[in-house]
Amino acid sequence: MTVLRKRLFAITIAVAFLFLFVFGRLFYVQVIWGEDLQEKAIDQWTREIPVIAARGKITDVNGVVLAGNADTYTVFVRKRAVEDMDKLCAALSETLDMEYDYVYKRLNSTVSSEVTVKKQVTKDKINKLLEYNFSGVYYSRDNSRIYPYNEFLTSVLGFTSTDGKGQSGLELYYDKYLSGIDGEILYETDIVGVEIDGGKATYIPATDGLNLKLTIDYEIQSLCEAAMDEAMEVHKAKSAQMLVIDPNTGAIRAMCCKPSYNLNDIPRDDISLLHALSRNGLVCDIYEPGSTFKVLTAAANIQEYLNGNKAAFSPQHIFSSSRYRYVDGQKVKCWSTHEKGKHAALNLAGALNNSCNPIFVDIAMSLGKETMYKYIEAFNYGSVTGIDFSGEAQGMVLPVSAVQNVDLARIAFGQTIAVTGLQLAAATAAAINGGIYYTPHLVSEIYDGNGIIAEEIQPQSKGRVISEEASTILSSMLESVVRDGSGKQAYIEGYRVAGKTGTAQKYENGIIAAGKYVSSFVGYFPANDPQYLALVVIDEPEGQYYGSTVAAPFAKSVFEGIIDLKNIPLPE
Repeated sequence: MTVLRKRLFAITIAVAFLFLFVFGRLFYVQVIWGEDLQEKAIDQWTREIPVIAARGKITDVNGVVLAGNADTYTVFVRKRAVEDMDKLCAALSETLDMEYDYVYKRLNSTVSSEVTVKKQVTKDKINKLLEYNFSGVYYSRDNSRIYPYNEFLTSVLGFTSTDGKGQSGLELYYDKYLSGIDGEILYETDIVGVEIDGGKATYIPATDGLNLKLTIDYEIQSLCEAAMDEAMEVHKAKSAQMLVIDPNTGAIRAMCCKPSYNLNDIPRDDISLLHALSRNGLVCDIYEPGSTFKVLTAAANIQEYLNGNKAAFSPQHIFSSSRYRYVDGQKVKCWSTHEKGKHAALNLAGALNNSCNPIFVDIAMSLGKETMYKYIEAFNYGSVTGIDFSGEAQGMVLPVSAVQNVDLARIAFGQTIAVTGLQLAAATAAAINGGIYYTPHLVSEIYDGNGIIAEEIQPQSKGRVISEEASTILSSMLESVVRDGSGKQAYIEGYRVAGKTGTAQKYENGIIAAGKYVSSFVGYFPANDPQYLALVVIDEPEGQYYGSTVAAPFAKSVFEGIIDLKNIPLPE
């Protein structure tokens, strides 16, 4: 009896365990694993055709389309649904301009039941394939990015991958807005993937990407493109770059870097070349600015004088006429030559006109490094500007604790400091617009296909860097530079143009590279109410190398073009 009870108990435990196992398995399959199995079942009895979202357009500030889309398609083949593979391969290779052996191998050797044959196929080729009425062949719209103006705004717009994803420039930075959300079409099929007669198709629409309206003005950009092409040709330069910005808002009206390439013919097979040509040097590369940096030194001196700082010099102060200064045993000289080692006695305006390095050394040494660095930081040197663009460089500014007297002396006239072109343009804009620093930006609006604005980018101020009075005094001096000084080749009769030239020697491996210079000019107009500020940077021009003769004339030509385009009248 005891043995029988033990057996009954064992059987009961076994049955209970089996029941719990089956119940647990059912619970796992239906509850925990159910959603995954349901997806597998749906996938087994349906086939999906992707509906690719149209990528958002990119336009200039006036609505000119700079990046758009062409109507192209992707061709898919579901192998199990194909009735005559040889005939299909022949038709695909002929119509899509593909090698027969490649198509045959792809369709017969690929493990996947659904094969992508080719992307970005034109509508006329799709129509030709449709005439065959093949079973197992499907089509979906894809993105084929086009740039109507080819080699235009290249390093700013950037480009996309063959899958339509942003890879550089604004295409990359704003990819999450431009991309949209793909949809799909679900077809009911049998177990081998053949579409069921009378089966239902479920359509999940795509959500197209949002559009970008840039601050770029197509007409001004065209002027800059032509000017920099000419600069490359005339001066046989390594590169030529130009930026035009609204100094009152930070809105960039043009940004041009040469050499460049055709955005509709991207050199994808040469990655190093593509990287070099795609690089936006105005944002991503740094250089010693030379005398264009003297705008900051002058601004610091004027503001400190207005603040009552005894170390600052009055605008009327006459500096030593010696062409030389010695700092920590090193000689700093003025570019001008004179047999007696002296030039005319100059005040601050005269120092800017003649771009006299020793006078700016006097200013920096008198103000001291703490005061100079206060303005370097206020004008955002050594920091990114915050532009809506990837890869912005910070520049190179020595830590104040590491600065020696000779370093400070050279910083005063744009050496021993490295900046981006964008930093210099934005800082100069702040110095002459009344004293407010604005964050540079390239996009003004993000909007949908119905014109509804999703986001409007407003000018962003980083605060006041100098007073309005100091800005006015400085601007009058810079107007004199163009009217009477080194910037004469930017002068336009009847219009109040102001600016500053720059010529900087280049260094290689820590030593001066013989015969290699960066020639630049930063200017703006009207001087009394700045609306357009331009920076021109020519790297390694052959022959002439002074910014006054190499860079300034191209700023003038663009300013004259803007005057004509915008019908800007002569000031009264």
